[in-house]
Amino acid sequence: MGIYQLQGKTAIVTGSGRKGGIGEAVIMRFAAEGCNVVVSDIGTSAGENFPGSAIGSTQEMEIIAEDCRQHGVKAITVPCDVRKEADMANLVEQAVTAFGSIDIFVNNAGVGYLMQLVTEMDEDKWSAVMDVNVKGYFLGIKHAGKRMIAQSEASKKGGRIINIGSQASKSGFPFAAAYTASKHAVVGLTRSSAIELAKYGITVNTVCPNHITTGLGAWQNEFFAEKLGLTLDQYLARMKSNIPLGRPGLTSDIAKACAFLASSEAEYITGEAMNVSGGEEMH
Repeated sequence: MGIYQLQGKTAIVTGSGRKGGIGEAVIMRFAAEGCNVVVSDIGTSAGENFPGSAIGSTQEMEIIAEDCRQHGVKAITVPCDVRKEADMANLVEQAVTAFGSIDIFVNNAGVGYLMQLVTEMDEDKWSAVMDVNVKGYFLGIKHAGKRMIAQSEASKKGGRIINIGSQASKSGFPFAAAYTASKHAVVGLTRSSAIELAKYGITVNTVCPNHITTGLGAWQNEFFAEKLGLTLDQYLARMKSNIPLGRPGLTSDIAKACAFLASSEAEYITGEAMNVSGGEEMH
């Protein structure tokens, strides 16, 4: 078991159905901490902006759920398109039906692969990024928050909402106007939600990673290397040289931060946008 005394709690992580992703690492950490977990992803491709190569499939979701069960906890899978309010309401309801409550909700589902110069950005791609990265987070906070409020009023239980932001929540990057705007918006959403939900014992925080070479991260490495006229090795070396601790982030770094914020050790922390960047981002 883990170190944060989360045994028996219920954790939902959106975008957790893709092997090697941040979401998988986070939900596996919660399982290791003794949480019953809800693995969720869109499940099937949904048009040009949401191809099968960029989403967690229902098959992957079940594989990850089974991996979670190896920690001796219960795990279910719930396909969910975070852009759709009915899906998000159902995600929360399915968790409550299975486990009786929601203690931890992580907004992780995101689009970080629709990259264009701002003067060339297609409107539909802009909307796709905003719908997932901002509207999806809003809907997650709304429906998880409503359930946590009800729990708080009944038993003073409270809850933890954690949003996965980015270094792009703090700084701008070329070709990433939509992504950067969306991740800045997550910080504002976090701050306002934290104020509104604090009286119910619900904390809301954002974790802001620097670059992590997941499957998506590997694509980003190749994309930016090409755009900057560098070889992949040159780009990776330059990225590493910008990080005081000397290495890019790992999915486990983000999972550790989420486990901490979900614990009683972080009960007096809310409304924060916490950098997990090896010192690359310091504000």
